[in-house]
Amino acid sequence: MEIAEYCRDIETYLCRKNDGHLIRVTGPSFTLVAGWATQGVPIKIALAGIDRYFERYYRKGPRRRPVKIDFCEADVLDVFDEWRRATGLIAAAGASSEDEAVSEAPEPRRGPSLPAHLERVVMRLTSARAAGTLGEAFDDLIDRVAHDLDAARAAARGLRGEARERLIERLSALDREMLDHARGAMDQETRRALEREAEDELAPFRAAMPSYGYARAREGAIDRLVRERYRLPTIAFT
Repeated sequence: MEIAEYCRDIETYLCRKNDGHLIRVTGPSFTLVAGWATQGVPIKIALAGIDRYFERYYRKGPRRRPVKIDFCEADVLDVFDEWRRATGLIAAAGASSEDEAVSEAPEPRRGPSLPAHLERVVMRLTSARAAGTLGEAFDDLIDRVAHDLDAARAAARGLRGEARERLIERLSALDREMLDHARGAMDQETRRALEREAEDELAPFRAAMPSYGYARAREGAIDRLVRERYRLPTIAFT
């Protein structure tokens, strides 16, 4: 996507989020958004960052003024960091000297504590089930995962050392099991569509990545899209 087209798409989306109020992406704002494009921030990731800002803005009460794109910068970069971590791009960037441009991006910010993470996972899993996005095929798996998470929440505050590491490993295993279950529930056409979308997201980085790094990043990008489709939480704690 050309930088000008990227900026137009951001401007159009920002207009919709502002209930039709036109906020131009020009001057310093254009430079800011063009910087996202240059860094390789996928357009969907930038839009997700804008959504995150607006969600927080709405929680503060009635809106008082239209939102400028500059206000969304921190959230866009946060979501980009999360996407790079989910796809393994940060790790892949350090795998060879050819990837220095990717590895120079800032490291992700510190996340929530383990107990807070578990509480948020349970809430999101409950919301996804209530929304009906998972279907009956997920019911048994969700019940078992929810049971394990409830037990983990009860123990998490007092866990240290090896016991804490075992819990984190268990969360990673549950996360992988849920993603594999979701992938298996998709038809071939849907699966291939997500694969193409993941490849499009990674296109700006592909030339600078070794083949094994790209393969890992591609799988991570597909996982993220599966989460998005089914509104699945990230159970793994990193």
